[in-house]
Amino acid sequence: MGREVMAEIKKNHINKMLAQGKRMDGRGLEEFRPLSIEINYIGTAEGSARVKLGKTDIIVGIKMSVGTPFADTPDKGVLTTNVELIPMAAHFFESGPPGADAIEIARVVDHGIRESQMVDLKALCISPGEAVWINFMDIYVVDFDGNLFDACNIGVNAALRSTIVPAAKHGKGEDFPMPVTCSPVSCTAVLIDGNIAFDPTLEEEMVANARLTVTTDESGDIRAMQKGLHGSFSSEQIKYIIDTSLALSKDVRDIIG
Repeated sequence: MGREVMAEIKKNHINKMLAQGKRMDGRGLEEFRPLSIEINYIGTAEGSARVKLGKTDIIVGIKMSVGTPFADTPDKGVLTTNVELIPMAAHFFESGPPGADAIEIARVVDHGIRESQMVDLKALCISPGEAVWINFMDIYVVDFDGNLFDACNIGVNAALRSTIVPAAKHGKGEDFPMPVTCSPVSCTAVLIDGNIAFDPTLEEEMVANARLTVTTDESGDIRAMQKGLHGSFSSEQIKYIIDTSLALSKDVRDIIG
């Protein structure tokens, strides 16, 4: 039996189950997979976390150095987000410079962190116009089974909360915790032939018509949204995804701590 036939059979099976409010892994349509977070995973990093969301497995490491601020923000530290989809995580990931998927994930995660002002960047200013803390947030995908947007977002949230600014090492006073102000959590949903499912697996992503990622904070404010794939959502579906994301993010935030 050819791959195309097998793919069509699997797609029909997924659609049939979703129409009944069920999924192949036994979850409900609004249910996240088991989530585990291990902070301080990398001993040589200023902050780090390993996140497992179902079978999706990612590692975040944060390194900090002293550098020059941007000219338009002379009194603020700098955040840089990078995602690496390493080949061992999935057979279709390739070595080399970041591709479109990696760049999109990095931008969505970065946007949620930046727009929520999760990190008080002014507190990372050493000398206005001269020296600030530069933060490199590197995300490595170890195993991929769908929903990298949320897994990477959760990983960065946890890693930032574990970060200690290495001031003493650089002769800039005493070490201090990363100045974190909130926890912007993203929730991703996919549309599959009229049915909406949250925290999609890789198989669900492969047959999805559209994807929407919503990042919210503790106050219930939307901090970032990203629509993906070629399909579209109705206004009612978007409102449903936002409302559900607000509820689901509370549970995720409790796990992050």
